[in-house]
Amino acid sequence: MAAQAPAADGGQKQPITPRSARGVRTRNALIAAAREVFERDGYLDARITDISKAAHVASGSFYTYFNSKEEIFQALVEQVQEEMLHPHLRERTGITDPRELIDASNREYLRAYKKNARLMALFEQVAQVDEQFMALRIERGNAFARRNAKLIRTLQENGQADTSLDPLITAHALSVMVSRMAYMVFVLGQRIPYERLVTTLNTIWENGLQLRDPAPEA
Repeated sequence: MAAQAPAADGGQKQPITPRSARGVRTRNALIAAAREVFERDGYLDARITDISKAAHVASGSFYTYFNSKEEIFQALVEQVQEEMLHPHLRERTGITDPRELIDASNREYLRAYKKNARLMALFEQVAQVDEQFMALRIERGNAFARRNAKLIRTLQENGQADTSLDPLITAHALSVMVSRMAYMVFVLGQRIPYERLVTTLNTIWENGLQLRDPAPEA
């Protein structure tokens, strides 16, 4: 089980990341249980006692790993964010063609969004009433944009995309388009066939960048 460091100001203790396998399992079980309770009861009505019960741990054990409901919700946000960022896509897939890369990236994001749709809806709601989670939501969007801006900049340098575009602003615009369409389809229930959704988003990406094949070598 993880120890807790005493707070320097005499306030809440700072939970320490568990080092033992048992501690890791317990913390992960609490996060999984929190997801179940938050999705079932909503953020405001979720209770720590219900999270502990769903994780099959004593209520007191919760505070070994988290100080509050807000803190475990943040841990859940970070876990889902890591999944949805699908890092190192090129390294994992070996894809180098930009059109194929855009397609693979959009597909991974949409699949992850669909899988986490109930939680994504909850994130949206909590971000409107909690400044801390609004900041997390903004940073998640910034992380997507920074990654996509890197791709756009590379395409511009290779003569494959419109060089008049600001890479970061363009990345924000395209990322927001994909995320809001995902919200509209998977949370609000707009009926758009998955394949049509993907191909349409891919086409808008390509047209927006004025994507073209690299110039042939002399």
